[in-house]
Amino acid sequence: MTCRLVPTLLAALLALGIAAPAVAAPATPTAPSTSAPANSGVWYEVFVRSWYDTNGDGIGDLNGVTAKLDYLKSLGVSGIWLTPINPSPSYHGYDVTNYEAVNPQFGTLADFRKLTTAAHARGIRVIVDLVANHSSNEHPWFKAAQDPRDAHHDWYVWANQYTDLDTLSATGGPSWHAAPDGKRHYLGIFVAQMPDLNYDNPAVRSAMIDVGKFWLKQGADGFRLDAARHLYDNFASDDDNPQALAKNLAFWNEFRRGIDHVDPHAYLVGEVTRPLASELAPWFKPLDAAFNFPLAIELIKAAGSERNQSLAATLEHTYARYRAVTGGSAIKDAPFLSNHDQERVMSQLAGNAAHMRTAAAMLLTLPGQPYIYYGEELGTLGKKPDPALREPMRWERATTAKGETTWEAVDPANGPAISVQAQADDPQSLLNRYRTLIHWRIAVPALRDGGFRAYPHASDHLAAWQRTAPSGGVLVVHNLSSSTQTMALDVPGEPHYARLIEQTGPGATIHGTTLSVPAYTSVVLQ
Repeated sequence: MTCRLVPTLLAALLALGIAAPAVAAPATPTAPSTSAPANSGVWYEVFVRSWYDTNGDGIGDLNGVTAKLDYLKSLGVSGIWLTPINPSPSYHGYDVTNYEAVNPQFGTLADFRKLTTAAHARGIRVIVDLVANHSSNEHPWFKAAQDPRDAHHDWYVWANQYTDLDTLSATGGPSWHAAPDGKRHYLGIFVAQMPDLNYDNPAVRSAMIDVGKFWLKQGADGFRLDAARHLYDNFASDDDNPQALAKNLAFWNEFRRGIDHVDPHAYLVGEVTRPLASELAPWFKPLDAAFNFPLAIELIKAAGSERNQSLAATLEHTYARYRAVTGGSAIKDAPFLSNHDQERVMSQLAGNAAHMRTAAAMLLTLPGQPYIYYGEELGTLGKKPDPALREPMRWERATTAKGETTWEAVDPANGPAISVQAQADDPQSLLNRYRTLIHWRIAVPALRDGGFRAYPHASDHLAAWQRTAPSGGVLVVHNLSSSTQTMALDVPGEPHYARLIEQTGPGATIHGTTLSVPAYTSVVLQ
């Protein structure tokens, strides 16, 4: 029955003097089968060291990612982002010593090729973290650069007699660090172990483009670009510098043109840490998407406060800015809730499972290609320092089970219940809620590919938006609160939505032209 037939039927019943029945929602969906195609547009971040250990050394590895591809397929994701897999002296890998090799702790290039082949067979794309802003101070390039006569000296940025060595970096720390000989200072806007590369040097630009080509030839489908804005945005004074922005975009356009020779469909998503979504819009010419940091804050705030705070209207304005830059109808965005640098969502929400489900539902009904941080779907807790945000993925109830990583101790707060084994067969688990929401994007194309319009007629405790599509749009409504909420559907100038097609729990109904949504429930209407 189409949405147009429902009001016609209701009118006929009323004309006959028969009371119109409530239109009940379908039963709560069951967890989808593992054979569902992974075309949800959802990405999943894997911190490889913490994922799954296949050789018993306590460290996750590439073969471990391959071993758990069927789990990712059952979740419904379309792609995975691997945090840095290059050789590095650090546990996190964001200081690279060889851009064209695999950290031996994670495996080999052959293991990476095996992973991408197996992932592609399941309809799952693989992108790798490209740490382009800086190398490790143990990289052969930087070691050679200590000799001013070596060509690599100009691959890095050095202070001169006019440099203020006390200048704050764009990340809030010291900008300049003493070289090993103590005679010179080099730029490193993160830490001394991460010297910044000099992108004014054509040799550096060419080398990084070659790195991109190399990984695409190994089977990668694209890159997550670490610290994408900091190639030229180096100092606190550069934050709003249009010249720094222009030079950043110029290089990433050059990078895009270079890798297009290998794969013109390679996917680029940038880490662009700006406080306003409107500041992300210029990045959508060289990149396919940029992580929407401001939205992550707003989604968690709305879920935790149980109030929409004009969220839908803010999103509509944001997407209008994006489309003005891209010129297309599709909305480019990379929404997320947390990543390896931020406190876990469940911790930000003080362990409130209902709020966590609400945040997930909002994320996974938005335009763009959402990202999920590993373990988020289990409700993993984690507060800084950083290693506690990256602790082992829990596969089994027992931390001593085969494949569990042990490089970092598990927080006792992440007990046996926060594991795949404990949640996989529980239809009410957070894991199965994530599966349901992700598979909505497969079953309802408008959720994956549709446009966006705010539905301004919702109460303060409802977040509602329309996902528009030529084939038929849908209305998404999230009850953020602990009590049943109602909303009028007979709004002049708006499409008439009269059929519930998805809901996260039982009890949502349409009585005439009024929608009733139980506490902490999300629904989709046609």
